[in-house]
Amino acid sequence: MSYLEYHAKSVPTGWRKILYLHWPLILLLTAISSIGFLILYSVAGGSLTPWSQAQMERFVLGVSVMFIVAMVPIWFWRNMSVLAFLFALALLLMVEFFGVSSKGAQRWIDLGFMRLQPSEVAKIALVMVLAAYYDWLPVRKTSKPFWVIIPVLITLVPTAIVLRQPDLGTALLLMITGGAVMFAAGVHWAYFATVVAAGAGMIVAVFQSRGTTWQLLQDYQYRRIDTFLDPSRDPLGAGYNIAQSKIALGSGGWTGRGFMQGTQTRLNFLPEKQTDFIFTTLAEELGFLGGSALLLLYVLVILFCLGAALRMKDRFSALLVMGVSFTFFLFFAVNMSMVMGLAPVVGVPLPLVSYGGSAMLVLLAAFGLVQSAHVHRPR
Repeated sequence: MSYLEYHAKSVPTGWRKILYLHWPLILLLTAISSIGFLILYSVAGGSLTPWSQAQMERFVLGVSVMFIVAMVPIWFWRNMSVLAFLFALALLLMVEFFGVSSKGAQRWIDLGFMRLQPSEVAKIALVMVLAAYYDWLPVRKTSKPFWVIIPVLITLVPTAIVLRQPDLGTALLLMITGGAVMFAAGVHWAYFATVVAAGAGMIVAVFQSRGTTWQLLQDYQYRRIDTFLDPSRDPLGAGYNIAQSKIALGSGGWTGRGFMQGTQTRLNFLPEKQTDFIFTTLAEELGFLGGSALLLLYVLVILFCLGAALRMKDRFSALLVMGVSFTFFLFFAVNMSMVMGLAPVVGVPLPLVSYGGSAMLVLLAAFGLVQSAHVHRPR
């Protein structure tokens, strides 16, 4: 019996698909997004505009997209994986010619009603095409050198394009995501050990190249590294953001200053308080307990996704769900580490909480793929 015949005889049809949706996961995503609405309302000084209302509208649109994607059989998305990846590459190339610049970077396409960041689409498209590749590839060939080079090249193409924008943080996330899917597919650990060793050598080369004619990073990227290593060396310049972020985090204490009572936020000391540093606002107003509650919701999303992946009957669905959950993990892990001073500031939003249309729509569409795999798995 073929893959499609097996699925056709065992998957739900019609209204039964709605019953088979992973409703606890939907409730978790709604709860996380609702926290985002409240914090954006607070950041705006008790107003739905300009951020909270727009975020709610995007959430409604994103959930609609999630339900539509979930109703489509997972084998369809498997067959569309290559086209989705090529479409993402086309969007990335469009940024080169028609992209909108902001703060020294050209990363967005203006759609009129919102700005789309194609690199967000590329993250999910990369997971899709790698999952389809390993579903097609016989397991015995997974760790053969030739068959390892192909997914590496697939990962490096969007990474190289994103680096030109320039967006080092997203480029690194693309590489890590690709590596995670390869690891989950069963690629031998020796390849990853080689990459880690090469990465260590690259870090040394990055520092050695500073100030030379072959400098590997931009000056602003070196300043970010300096700020990460010692924020106090320039507290009013490059270290200002992280210094104010730590002050806000510390002032929140266990229970916070109270909703809409954060002094760092109210007095505009906290930078990018509606986007990259929104977790700092939450921690200042709701304290350690509020921040821990949000982290718990994130962890539950990951656990539910991994639990769903373990029940999948085909390799594509399992790798797709694991890839999406790992991408989601990277979002909140990097953002929280960044605002706490545990990682360099790389401009990664807090998923479903930070203000922004691209990240929310793409993430909810990605969870639609998770739902599709869950709904259409053979029972």
